[in-house]
Amino acid sequence: MLDIVDRRPNLAFLALAGYFLLCIVLRLAASPSLEIDEAEQAFLSQFLQLGYGPQPPFYNWLQYGLAQLIGTSLATMTILKNGLLFLCCLFYGLAAQLVLKDRRLSAIAMFGVLTLPPVFLLAQRDLSHTVAALFAVSLFLCGFLRTLTRPNLFSYLLTGVAVGIGVISKYNFVVVPIAAILAVLPEPELRKRIFDWRILAAIAVAGLITLPHGLWVIQNLDAASSGTLNEMKEREAEGRLMQAFHGGFALASATIGGSLVTLLVFGLVFREKIRVVWRAESQWTRILGRMIAICLLGILLVVLGVAATHVREKWLVLFLVMLPLYLSLKIEAAEIDPAKGFRRFVPLIGCIVLGALVVVSARAVVRPWFGDYSKLNIPYAAFVDEVVKAEGRSPALVLTNDRQIAGNIRTRLADATVVIPHLSDGLPADAAKRPLLVVWREEANPAPLPATLREALKASGVPESAATPRSLELPYIYASGADRYGFSYIWVGE
Repeated sequence: MLDIVDRRPNLAFLALAGYFLLCIVLRLAASPSLEIDEAEQAFLSQFLQLGYGPQPPFYNWLQYGLAQLIGTSLATMTILKNGLLFLCCLFYGLAAQLVLKDRRLSAIAMFGVLTLPPVFLLAQRDLSHTVAALFAVSLFLCGFLRTLTRPNLFSYLLTGVAVGIGVISKYNFVVVPIAAILAVLPEPELRKRIFDWRILAAIAVAGLITLPHGLWVIQNLDAASSGTLNEMKEREAEGRLMQAFHGGFALASATIGGSLVTLLVFGLVFREKIRVVWRAESQWTRILGRMIAICLLGILLVVLGVAATHVREKWLVLFLVMLPLYLSLKIEAAEIDPAKGFRRFVPLIGCIVLGALVVVSARAVVRPWFGDYSKLNIPYAAFVDEVVKAEGRSPALVLTNDRQIAGNIRTRLADATVVIPHLSDGLPADAAKRPLLVVWREEANPAPLPATLREALKASGVPESAATPRSLELPYIYASGADRYGFSYIWVGE
């Protein structure tokens, strides 16, 4: 197989498709229960809105559209995520082919994306919006490099589409096109691409794509910005100087952590030529190198500006994803024959990504052996099936106070409206739907009805005499011994 890919490097796209198909199959086989981001997406896929809180809406819109086409399910969410990851690698490979002469090097650059921990590990555990932003970065690189090498109106429009998608995928994406423009300005031959009239068309397309959500952001600035900014601040009690120190250290640590695997893999594969590669330079290595440096500098300014003290690796992956292409360009600039490196690179990448995939897929089965249960082990599907079987019909409306419960129930009851009272605006219109299922989880079982759900029941006209909590304990998925998980619920008929 390796010999075939070596002779025909474009078959690397098929190898990637096979890998992501395997990711889908193993996730569906692991557990029917959802992780945190999966549950949130399942819940939010009921609604089409211009904004959903601290995260931009592009991924939610895709999930909503897919849910309308084929329904809300674990399969729907898994296909969307891995489909976007495949497209990310596909466009990355096409971008690499624009600036790399050897197809094996462009395949190495594309496979290099899989060396990033948020791609081969975190995305297979639980990511959503970052996945959409990675796709947008790859699409942008494809459009941007095409504009520099083969400029036409289509390449400018493609770049504009990528910028628009990126901004409504992750807000920090906006650093990427700014860095790209600044990185090209020192190159006299390419600078004219920035001042071409067709860039106005790209800006117009990007503006049209971002306009609806942009209007929502203006009206809901706190909701759009508070989540990430609050997460970045962990040491507000400290002085400004110490905050800057901790912020800079956090950024450096996240940068090293996010790029270490990539650097190690390339270093091991081309270990005999490290010094030559380090000194090699070309026009394209300068541009990509500047882009990465400007992006990280921009994040440093943000960190210092908002006194952030916490930076996560997945926040930087939009910039570090350019590293494999940069290293591949350095290898080409060093005039190294990539044949030997290609034969080393592909098996090493295969071991990393398949090993990580096995670990991620097996955790739902293995962790219960040690008495440790995760969200994948909670028997949401069994709970819904038991309640529906006992009552003889499915509920039309479900009330809960927890997104994890809401998302999991949504995948089992596609025809029901699932509402979290303090998050869903549609409660008054849905309040009269019957049968009604109210579900919550607390330490005691049956647990007292939470205040938010009590108020929702009153608003829906349910008398207190009909709101008697019940309990249902079911075995964990892959339970060790007799371990069980308890649900508290109320069923209200006609």
